Amino acid sequence: MQLRHSFTELRQGLRRNVSMHIAVVLTLFVSLTLVGLGVLLNQQAVRAADQWGSELQITVYLCRDSDDNPACLSEVTDPQKQEIERVVDESPEVADWHTESKAEAFEKVKELFGPERFEGPDAALTADDMAESVWITLEDPDEYEGIVSELRGRDGVASIQDLRDVVGPILNSIDALKYAAIGTAAFLVLAALLLVANTIRLAALARRKEIGIMRLVGASTLYIALPFLMEALVTALLGVAMAAGALAAFLKFGIIDRASQGLTFMPWVGWEEYTVTVIVIGALGPVLTLLPTLLLTRKYIKV
Repeated sequence: MQLRHSFTELRQGLRRNVSMHIAVVLTLFVSLTLVGLGVLLNQQAVRAADQWGSELQITVYLCRDSDDNPACLSEVTDPQKQEIERVVDESPEVADWHTESKAEAFEKVKELFGPERFEGPDAALTADDMAESVWITLEDPDEYEGIVSELRGRDGVASIQDLRDVVGPILNSIDALKYAAIGTAAFLVLAALLLVANTIRLAALARRKEIGIMRLVGASTLYIALPFLMEALVTALLGVAMAAGALAAFLKFGIIDRASQGLTFMPWVGWEEYTVTVIVIGALGPVLTLLPTLLLTRKYIKV
């Protein structure tokens, strides 16, 4: 009987303040969509950094067999690799480093351009065509001349690539979009919180006689607040569902069907990253409605 009463109050509350609830749902929808875009863009930046490295990194490509570089007379030998690794390990400018084998580089290429191009007798490339490399993370992005001068021209080194020139503009653009989305979402989240507070206040005023009677017969605060919490949960679920749908459409039609087909050099986010994003907004949505409802109902249901 008590649960039936709560659902009856939920239905009446949603109908009584329908315009306010629609405003809350739409505000949550837009704000959660922007938060989701920020999360997706952050994962996009991580994928790009995993593929190409970060602005703190430089990449040392080692000589390979039949290398076009005239400095590479043959493929890098084990003693040459050991000497290169020793120089890197002892440099004070280096925070961390790791090597990348031919097979690992080949797997990156297949993931980026699709494995079908690299299978069969007419494969565009094989693992043997790839170069081994040393990925160096710097202590300070502006302090790199020492390690570069130590390695440039050393036996076994084909080229040194400063990844700031390659990934810097891309990562900076992604970061700018991410912060813009999250910054705009923060203002809309504030608007959603204010709308939730106004909705609770209006709902409490509309039910003040019922709340007074329930207080007189000894109803608990939780029982009186339950319809308000259920309203908040319904609006949160609607906002999350709409945001998840909008993000799915953006990923499918904007990234998978268009961007990833035209810009094949970029490692794009996919459905795995989308799932993480939905979990984030799925947790954030109820928090944005239930938390202020819990805090404010204590004030507004006192008679």
